[in-house]
Amino acid sequence: MIDTTRSSRISGFHKKSPAERLGIVSDFAGLDAAAAARLSDTGNLDLSLADRLVENVIGSMNIPLGIATNMRVDGEDVLIPMATEESSVVAAVCNAARQCYDAGGFTTSMSGTLMIAQIQAVDVADPHAARLRILGRREEIKAICDGCDPVLLSFGGGFRDVEVRVLDSQSGPMLVTHLIVDTRDAMGANAVNSMAETLAPHISAWTGGRVYLRILSNLADRRLARAHAVWPLDQIGGEAVRDGIVSAYHFAAADPYRAATHNKGIMNGVSAVVLATGNDTRAVEAGAHAFAARSGQYGSLTRFEVTADGQLSGSIELPMAVGLIGGATKAHPTAQACLKILAVTSAERLARIIAAVGLAQNFSALKALATTGIQKGHMALHAQNIAMMAGAVGDEIDRVAAALVERGTVRQDIAQAVLQDLRGGAAGA
Repeated sequence: MIDTTRSSRISGFHKKSPAERLGIVSDFAGLDAAAAARLSDTGNLDLSLADRLVENVIGSMNIPLGIATNMRVDGEDVLIPMATEESSVVAAVCNAARQCYDAGGFTTSMSGTLMIAQIQAVDVADPHAARLRILGRREEIKAICDGCDPVLLSFGGGFRDVEVRVLDSQSGPMLVTHLIVDTRDAMGANAVNSMAETLAPHISAWTGGRVYLRILSNLADRRLARAHAVWPLDQIGGEAVRDGIVSAYHFAAADPYRAATHNKGIMNGVSAVVLATGNDTRAVEAGAHAFAARSGQYGSLTRFEVTADGQLSGSIELPMAVGLIGGATKAHPTAQACLKILAVTSAERLARIIAAVGLAQNFSALKALATTGIQKGHMALHAQNIAMMAGAVGDEIDRVAAALVERGTVRQDIAQAVLQDLRGGAAGA
């Protein structure tokens, strides 16, 4: 039955303090004191900072922060902070890195730090001629764009080029101008958006059209991170495992239904590092999935093949628009600590490490699928979550989880029965 006595129209909610907002929400939702106390516990994020990072704050959602070990990237050993709530993600990276560590670990590269801003113009009478008019004003465009961000210029960034496309659409031809901007150690959204908005009136005057959208593209295909590794047969279990992994990759490359899950596994690792460093997980995920569909069919972000001497070779290439300055990356103390753990001094280095993590994550998932199946490798960690869901606490969690794994069935109803027997036995003792 619908409760018509409650209203989500709360005047001045944004002007209230976090504590006042929490009180209103608690009354609205009928939260008890314990639930309200958990929401007000923001962990290592100061409540006043949280209130400045996003709107209408009442608390924070604390995510476990784990460390992946065994990672060697471009000859340097690194520890990888990963923020995730999903079991086995951190362990998967550790295991994959260990199995290629003695073979040199991961080698990486980056295509650059270029971002794209788009300016959409419509109702242009002569779009192809207008395209040439814009291209002919390159130096003028450069001066306008570089004038928007002298700080970026001082760090060696700024406008690099202009491209113009005539795009057929359901509402007729659109003239789309791309500003190519080097954002250096910033993710770059604010910089390129400012340039697009400043240039927009000029585009309208030069083309005679009306400008609508002026915003960056998250398909950052001028900012590709790449990683490669070789896994020796004696580390992964022989030729049968190698061939199973390659076959699993071929499945993802051929079938979008499989590729979606295949790439989701990659992003388990990628997004965990992006989040830990205070970067924009949604932007990175959008760019990765758009890049995976660039051929017209959604496919794999990784490739697996066999080397001349029979070892397993894996590689990954995906857009990686991350930064070291601006937003939560600079403001969030945990993000700053994670960047220090990674010992990165440039956005490029961070992007390359993240690509290596994505490849490691994918290797582990494919190996599990090609051998024991994903559930068996995942079971022990997942069983702990189910044990907690059943109400187990303290030492009970490990004991209930072990019983579930031994039975080979990880379900909450069984966990509850095991826990009841365990507590009954303890009471009887």
